[in-house]
Amino acid sequence: MTSPIELEGVDTSSALDKESASPSKAEEPKKLAGRSPSQLMWARFKRDRTGVVSAFVVLFFFLIAAVAPLISMAYGKDAYTLYGQDRPELLDMFTMPAKPAGGIDGEFWFGIEPVLGRDVFMQLIYGIRTSLATALAATLIMTVLGVLIGLAGGFFGGRIDYWLGRVTDFFMALPSQLFFVAAMPVITTVFVAPDEETPTYVRSAAIIIVLSFLGWMSLARIVRGATLSLRDREFIEAARISGASPWRIIRKELLPNIVTPTLVQATLTLPSTILSIAFLSFVGVGYVEPTPDWGRMFAIGARTIEQDPYYMLFPGIAMVIFVVAFNLLGDSVRDAFDPKTGR
Repeated sequence: MTSPIELEGVDTSSALDKESASPSKAEEPKKLAGRSPSQLMWARFKRDRTGVVSAFVVLFFFLIAAVAPLISMAYGKDAYTLYGQDRPELLDMFTMPAKPAGGIDGEFWFGIEPVLGRDVFMQLIYGIRTSLATALAATLIMTVLGVLIGLAGGFFGGRIDYWLGRVTDFFMALPSQLFFVAAMPVITTVFVAPDEETPTYVRSAAIIIVLSFLGWMSLARIVRGATLSLRDREFIEAARISGASPWRIIRKELLPNIVTPTLVQATLTLPSTILSIAFLSFVGVGYVEPTPDWGRMFAIGARTIEQDPYYMLFPGIAMVIFVVAFNLLGDSVRDAFDPKTGR
């Protein structure tokens, strides 16, 4: 017969065994989960404060461009109404803003435009919309052309690579700014008679064509170099031996491995494309009245800077912030993809 003391001891010992066993289970090492290259890139990018801040700034500009009509409704003004002509008290006898600081007040937050008296704030908002939409379309076409030409030259080699390289060299040797100015009137006259006014969509298409025509070469060179370094690798040879077609090798093996240089170059190309669009409008062959655009605002401000220096203040600040933020974002994306290129 077992005594109560012996039974109590058994219970106590079993409880102690459970308690001693439980910490051992808790102390078992946790299994480490592997991370994909995209997860590693995202983790490196989040640690870069400059890149994160630049990304927020760029997203802010894109958001402003997307909701420009809503801002116009809430603000109560648009970018086309000639407020200075409808209300003569807004302009002085020299058609400059009558109020100090370019007419900045509670009604017109960024002032009014000299001569015509349009609202500067709404011109700036819709100018961002125009520039970003045009630059995105042109950058997309440049990226597609650069990737296709670079892949074809790097993968096939031989005479194809030779002639594509010579074509690339020819386009890189052209004086881009002079070609922009000379080509724009020619392209617009192809679609519109000289005695007719050119619609805005035709000008947009002409600007996109001109910029894309001379903007793909740098990316094509980068993609060609990356393709040359990949086409003799083991996984490409294995795909060839298995009977894969060239199109399948390019689509399944090469394209995924050139995403990094392509994305980085595209993020660096877009701000330079915006500057080129502003240049075309500034010299009078890009967007014209009454289309809101940064370059056109700079052209008006250059003519009236002595009488009204405030008109160029806000467009200049906005363009500098956007271009610098996008360039910093491109550098951060490049460093996140390839940490060996860290600044």
